[in-house]
Amino acid sequence: MPRRDTKLRRTGVSRRTALMGMSAGLASLAMPRLGRAADDTIRIGFPTPLTGPFAAEARDQVKCAELAVKLVNDKGGVAGRKVELLVRDDKLNAGEAATRTLELIEKDKVHAVVGALSSAVQLAVNEVTRARSVIYVSISQSDTINEAKDFSKYTFHEALNPHMTTGAVARQTMKKGMKVAHLVADYAYGHEMLRGFKRAQGTIGAETVGEILHPFGAADYSTFMPRLMSLRPDVLCISNFGRDQANAIKQAVDFGIKQQMKIVVPVILHNQRLAVGPDVFEGVVGGANYYWGLETQNKTAAEFNAAFRAANGGAIPTDYGAYGYSGVGSLLQAMQAAGGTDTDKVIAALEALKYDLTKGPQQYRKCDHQSVQSVLVLESKKKSAMANDNDLFAIVASDAGTEDLLRSCSELGHPT
Repeated sequence: MPRRDTKLRRTGVSRRTALMGMSAGLASLAMPRLGRAADDTIRIGFPTPLTGPFAAEARDQVKCAELAVKLVNDKGGVAGRKVELLVRDDKLNAGEAATRTLELIEKDKVHAVVGALSSAVQLAVNEVTRARSVIYVSISQSDTINEAKDFSKYTFHEALNPHMTTGAVARQTMKKGMKVAHLVADYAYGHEMLRGFKRAQGTIGAETVGEILHPFGAADYSTFMPRLMSLRPDVLCISNFGRDQANAIKQAVDFGIKQQMKIVVPVILHNQRLAVGPDVFEGVVGGANYYWGLETQNKTAAEFNAAFRAANGGAIPTDYGAYGYSGVGSLLQAMQAAGGTDTDKVIAALEALKYDLTKGPQQYRKCDHQSVQSVLVLESKKKSAMANDNDLFAIVASDAGTEDLLRSCSELGHPT
């Protein structure tokens, strides 16, 4: 009788492996840092994967980051200085990201860096920025970047993290005694989401009946679906990102999985729902940092949407786009409060900052610089329930932004 896949293979991308490609870019980190350019422009580096499977989300981040810069420049800039956004394609590759980030610092003389859309890539960017004493605001989900071994005073994490999103989703979809199966992308993002779900299940009392890994960028999930169905879970957690999410859910629906179990995802993606349509995603539940539909109940969301529509021909901002806006926007607010770009003053300003750019109050926790913020739980609507083509999701819940949603500072290895 074939052995059932109930244990996670230890073949995921390790932190060491993910950063091996950085060696060429990091070789020059010991060189003395060159002076800033003589002009007064404030330059923000923005590495993001403009090519590859996360390109749709990356393009949205760029649009929203550009909007944040435009709105500040329209009001006279930061301390009277204009702001420039320097976008670079990191190609979803740690080595490429390290090289591009080093170029942004040494050649382009950026004053800070915002960006990245992969757990491993953001760690590569963070290695470069902290070695060069440059502020980095990460806008990609990660638990690792908040841990003491990867943290520095220059590191800020504006995005949600897997612990926050999986906890919020699990509380809305799981009950004591439920059986849960996991389909997991075999790299850092997937592993961190799996860990988050299992931790939440432990608190709730839901049982894991199986864990199956799939390769990053997989096109065919047909070998996994019968195995998942044989486990007979109440809930199937699909922990992947970008096109992988759309492909996995579509093939699960083709196999009739939705008739047997509830499909949940840690992060439900606006662009991937658009890619495959309402029938495929109907009933799928997932977490989100932002949804444009908040505008009916949140003034800040309405203002953000209006500004984005005005700059983008009436289009709406997306979830990961909002990270670009709040990541750059919070940095520029801190620079304004600091009166310029002095690194230590901007760090102090970020640590003291109370900001509300897209959905309500946020702040960076002192010990690990994680943005404390609300977590949305969304459910994809069926076609007949949609008021228009943008009416993709129903807001099931919104967990308030409190430190109770985070792992403790001591658990992360920070002094208390």
